[in-house]
Amino acid sequence: MTLEAPPVAAPGPVPGGLVPLPREVVTEDGPAFALTAGCTVGGDETAVGVLTALVSARTQGSIALQRVATGPRILLATTDAAAAESYTLTVSDAGVAVVGADPAGLFYGIQSLAQLIEPAADGWRVPQVQITDAPRFSYRGVMLDVARHFFPVEVVLGVIDRASQLKLNRLHLHLTDDQGWRIALPSRAALTERASATSVDGDAGGHYTGDDYSRIVAYAAERHMTVVPEIDLPGHTHAVGVAYPELAEPPVLSEHICEVVETYGSTLPVAGEPYEGIAVGFSSLRIGDPATDAFVTDVVADLAAMTPGPYLHLGGDEALGTDPGAYAAFVALASRAVAEAGKTPVLWHEAGAASGLYPGSVGQYWGLLTPADGMDEKARGFVSRGGRLILSPADAVYLDMKDSADSELGLVWANGPTSVERSYTWEPATLLEGVAERDILGVEAALWTETVRRPEDIDLLMFPRIAAAAEAGWSPATGQSPARTWESFRQRVGRLDGLWTALGIRFRRSPEIPWSGEEAR
Repeated sequence: MTLEAPPVAAPGPVPGGLVPLPREVVTEDGPAFALTAGCTVGGDETAVGVLTALVSARTQGSIALQRVATGPRILLATTDAAAAESYTLTVSDAGVAVVGADPAGLFYGIQSLAQLIEPAADGWRVPQVQITDAPRFSYRGVMLDVARHFFPVEVVLGVIDRASQLKLNRLHLHLTDDQGWRIALPSRAALTERASATSVDGDAGGHYTGDDYSRIVAYAAERHMTVVPEIDLPGHTHAVGVAYPELAEPPVLSEHICEVVETYGSTLPVAGEPYEGIAVGFSSLRIGDPATDAFVTDVVADLAAMTPGPYLHLGGDEALGTDPGAYAAFVALASRAVAEAGKTPVLWHEAGAASGLYPGSVGQYWGLLTPADGMDEKARGFVSRGGRLILSPADAVYLDMKDSADSELGLVWANGPTSVERSYTWEPATLLEGVAERDILGVEAALWTETVRRPEDIDLLMFPRIAAAAEAGWSPATGQSPARTWESFRQRVGRLDGLWTALGIRFRRSPEIPWSGEEAR
């Protein structure tokens, strides 16, 4: 069956809970498409499975799409005639067509279709609409810290599901930190044998085997997400010293470290003993030692061999216990090792000041919306060396910040609490002076887990603010669409409560959002 596109009409209110906002939405006032038990679906087998599962979840199992040639029709197809990850979605009362430029585009079009499904008096419906959509940035990420608190594979897979449904396409796994080393590597077995058993506050630790990691990578790929692994060096490396004491300098117990311990009731680190506190900046590798050089080369080669994606993240942040000259030498060594292993190095913005940074390395900015302490200048160092930037302003898209003063979860150091509105109302292209749109690889929301112990904690901190980061990464720039506004966003997110509830997402019902209340259906 071939569906004809409805006549072009003037843009109207954005229907349903479309988040992130599509590039172009044209609405019609005609009858909606009736989504009933007699609906059929045809097209790509994988895509059919994705849509069938979403429709079943959204309708509480009342509708199981059929693969037969009769009845109202939903067509899923791909074409190579458009930009990567783009799609069109056409809904009339006669049928629905989702056409992706590639499998990823088709997958994202299906997510938009699921967001449009709404209850009707006699069942379910999809309003008439024509959508033409494509992403603004190629890199749209979410970071999950599994080092401060460890999470089993199944929890990570759940994060992949949630992120991909919002058209995010990168999963940055923060695999190592002072509290634990979470990935088994063939050349350095002691890292997980001796330094993975604990987490913050003495909670149980854990690590991923090679098979676990492969499972995560494959599951992400099926949902058009690329895994970006991070091993944080040369700071945040107390766990390395637990496994290999000869590679680590003694902890630097500065006044700042002592203040953090006093403020958060944390503990001071002790060389060679597992660390269960949350202070940062005290640890460092023994830079310049041939044994350290060999260690870096080994772990980079191992992780690169396990990772099919193009990126390998080296950390490089908060190396407060490392001499600046030694830090610069380390960045040069480690970033070159990643490049020689066939991957693009990614480092936090501090590394942009290192003169030996490998050309073309990607920087990740985690400073504030109003840059301070030269963080923006360091970030620009990546651009001057031919690289691009991932933007993760901490007081906007750090999901581990409290979203309200009375929240039991989260921290407040990044100008917190961080409201949903602040998470939304920033513009990537104007964040850093001297950084143009072409210099931005994308946007990434980050979830650090000092206070996060349970899967439901992840949901409560991620939602709804991760939707704001998704819109910053996918949708037109602020001012380029009449619906790219906070007021439109909060209305659209409010209409997602039924879908999110049906998908098992334990989101926080922020008072900033006018929730529809439809989840009680």
